Amino acid sequence: MSSRKSPVLHRDDPGKDPLVGHVKVTRQDWLNMARDVLVTDGVTELKILSLATRMGVSRSSFYWYFKDRSDLLSALLQTWEARNTAQIVTHCALPADNITQVACNFFRCFIDPARFDSGLDFAVREWSRRDPAVRALVDQADQTRIAAVVAAFERQGYTPADADARGRILYFMQLGYHALEVREDAATRMSRLEPYLRGFTGQEPDMQAVAMLQAEFQRLNPS
Repeated sequence: MSSRKSPVLHRDDPGKDPLVGHVKVTRQDWLNMARDVLVTDGVTELKILSLATRMGVSRSSFYWYFKDRSDLLSALLQTWEARNTAQIVTHCALPADNITQVACNFFRCFIDPARFDSGLDFAVREWSRRDPAVRALVDQADQTRIAAVVAAFERQGYTPADADARGRILYFMQLGYHALEVREDAATRMSRLEPYLRGFTGQEPDMQAVAMLQAEFQRLNPS
């Protein structure tokens, strides 16, 4: 367990949800703080008074934005779905001339934390171990994500059986990277991209698509 003694607020778009009058925090501030606590401490530590204390505001301000704790938890799950599952579905549906481009579009979800929040994803999975309703949501999300990857393989001419197997390998490998917290320097990670693609797709990679993904990864990870 970790403990924060000072408020840590981060706004994705401060101009979109400005502070007015005596209001010190926005609905997004509550969600951001709740997300951080969920990731670092787990769902049992998500308590209204504790969140208010961390942000340095009164507990009553919570009720400007949420009915109760259950409403906050529901909003967190909606954020998780919109940010993570929707990103994978969207990227798998992008136009692609070949299977390398398909796989690279899929990887783009995971090289940029703004597209896929891996911390939130696995915090929700941990939460689901204790809550059957959340487990059902996680199972549905996985099915939706896998279906999007498999459909992308099928659009490139793979048979349904082959697309299903390769799509699942690609998806579970990527989630495994995050679950195991694999630590690789940028050069090592990118050096494995070409043979990984060969293994995932059974085809020689489109090196132009590989180079574009490597460049994007380096831009996002300049160190």
